[in-house]
Amino acid sequence: MTRYFFLTMILTVATFAAFSQTHHFTVTKTDAEWKKTLTPEAYQVTRKEGTERAFSGKYWNNHENGIYKCVCCDQELFSSATKFESGTGWPSFWQTISKNAIVDENDNSYNMDRTKVTCSRCGAHLGHVFEDGPRPTGLRYCINSVSLVFIKKPSALK
Repeated sequence: MTRYFFLTMILTVATFAAFSQTHHFTVTKTDAEWKKTLTPEAYQVTRKEGTERAFSGKYWNNHENGIYKCVCCDQELFSSATKFESGTGWPSFWQTISKNAIVDENDNSYNMDRTKVTCSRCGAHLGHVFEDGPRPTGLRYCINSVSLVFIKKPSALK
């Protein structure tokens, strides 16, 4: 019985290790450095996994053409072409700008089963992704405005 239990434990740990994803971020700073470069609100959300209040961020109702970048490292994350009105009060997108722009991680905080999204370059907490978005992906990336910087692009000439 003890031998069986021991083997089961080894297999469980090995399976967990195989599925856990470790991501190495290319942009790293100390907490003091992040505090120096970010606003208090951006620091709280991106480095401490906070959340801004719904309808309080500057981009939830932005309809301009452009690119949304990470406030911490300037990596391009989302395009206005994939932004949509979700009614949640946070900027929502149905797709990232590239498959490698973000990292998904399980988030079981507050007794909820969610998937948090972070910037793949610096590890900034951006928000969460849900499977209730529009076609073609069915995804809703619900992102904190304070974790983003918007770069306006000129509209196509008609």
